[in-house]
Amino acid sequence: MVNAASRWSAADYAQNAGFVPALGAAALALLDPKPGEFVIDIGCGDGVLTERIARAGAKAIGLDASADMVEAARARGIDAFVADCQTLDLDRQVERFGQFDAAFSNAALHWMLDPSAVARGVFNLLRAGGRFVGEMGGEGNLAILRRGLRDELAGRGYSLPAEDPQWYASPADFEAIYRAAGFTGIQTDLVARSTPLPAGIRGWIKTFRSGLLDVVGVPEDQREAIAAAVEHRLAPELRQPDGSLHADYVRLRFRMHKPQAAS
Repeated sequence: MVNAASRWSAADYAQNAGFVPALGAAALALLDPKPGEFVIDIGCGDGVLTERIARAGAKAIGLDASADMVEAARARGIDAFVADCQTLDLDRQVERFGQFDAAFSNAALHWMLDPSAVARGVFNLLRAGGRFVGEMGGEGNLAILRRGLRDELAGRGYSLPAEDPQWYASPADFEAIYRAAGFTGIQTDLVARSTPLPAGIRGWIKTFRSGLLDVVGVPEDQREAIAAAVEHRLAPELRQPDGSLHADYVRLRFRMHKPQAAS
């Protein structure tokens, strides 16, 4: 089932979240796509990085649960499809596309709350010897921002889920899940990365937490005031000497392989 808190507007994303694909360059460098390779982008969003994979000469397919984002990816000329990457119809996917030389994912896996199903699905989509490379939110990601939003909502009387609806994995937990799915050579790096927010905390909440506000039941006419209040609350912690606001991002960067077939 698609995470109910994962709701996206391609227009808001393009306006307020350009830093996400821009900072995905490190993960893309790990992928190092080659001409002629067949690559699947898990949670492709609006296809900015999928397009770069294709420009390297690879054949790229994008999957995303958001129809709005898939439409934006297709507008870039990407072969993108709406799919819940937790419940891939593997037989149909393999029949339709074949098996992939590589899988890639940037800033998407933490929205998928059944990580074991994702791991199994990606494993089955790869050919023997294929690789899976990418980046996601890691343990401790956005601790200040998440706390500030929760405190503001709780203070206004909203009932919150016990845990935020994202999976910000520790390296050990991530590796255990992907090892159980059959992957080998798993390498992970947890990277603290203070990240500028061009649209401020208000723009970040509008872009990345509209789905959570849906789940909590915040009326549309109250959201701007709540976002402004969170920005006021957190500015002393997140404002930099130059006056800009930064998010306390922590990323989990990973690479692994599906074992070669036995000879």
